[in-house]
Amino acid sequence: MTDTSPVLVVTNLDDPTTDLVIDELHGRGVPVVRFDSGDFPTTLSIAATLTSNGIEGTLTTPTRTADLSRVRSLYYRRPSGFAFPHLDGQTARFALTQARYGLGGVMASLPGCRYVNHPHRIGDAEFKPSGLAAAAACGFRLPPTTITSCPVAARAFVKTHGPAIYKPLSTPLYRVDGVSCTVEVREVTADEIDDAVTGTAHLFQRRIDKTGDVRATVIGDQVFCVRIDSDLLDWRTDYARLRYSVVQPPPGVSEALRAYLDHFRLVFGAFDFAIDRQGRWWFLEFTDLLCGCS
Repeated sequence: MTDTSPVLVVTNLDDPTTDLVIDELHGRGVPVVRFDSGDFPTTLSIAATLTSNGIEGTLTTPTRTADLSRVRSLYYRRPSGFAFPHLDGQTARFALTQARYGLGGVMASLPGCRYVNHPHRIGDAEFKPSGLAAAAACGFRLPPTTITSCPVAARAFVKTHGPAIYKPLSTPLYRVDGVSCTVEVREVTADEIDDAVTGTAHLFQRRIDKTGDVRATVIGDQVFCVRIDSDLLDWRTDYARLRYSVVQPPPGVSEALRAYLDHFRLVFGAFDFAIDRQGRWWFLEFTDLLCGCS
């Protein structure tokens, strides 16, 4: 008998990775209800009731209605944030918190639902300092890294550990001329660092003299590693120049990857590494975790 229980896909409208997942689900005859939590409450609504069997009710989009008691699984990937531009500041803050803890709480508490990943666990893991600390504890090799809002400390780090790079601590979705973009990782010198650093937190890291990059993807107990060759510091900036090849991780890396996911109680993750000229893998970051409604 065909299972008519839907998969909920929570994402923004500009995520091509999610499009591929949904195409595969459709090809397998799996019902899908896709929505962006940022559309709440304009074009997205919920009517949820707490019962002795857990949450019951419906979630409604412009084209679909999902029975909250029958959701088989939820794929959570980069939904946009809630926004209430028509409200004054104080009222908008109130509405945002009610949406986050209302819709977000319902989505995180569906009975019998399998999460990839659970939004609360993603919320824990998306803090880059926490991820780097966990990576070190799991045995990964990390480049020297500092997080600072002090230009004196930043310049001292770059002089000591340079060549160094700057990377964002988080990358909210934004668009330039209608194209989805990411903040580029770039090399930085001590002379470039000025008092603007005091405006917020910044992450500086020693640049690895690399021969290639690796994206390691883990789902459950399975580990898939792909080497990415290019002459780019940040391979995400020009996909047309990339060359891919399947590789096997060095001894201990698979175990460390699973230990990292276990630390944050995740079932899926993507990890970025740089390979140096001695063939060593350097942990750069855990990726694909940006959230919107947890």
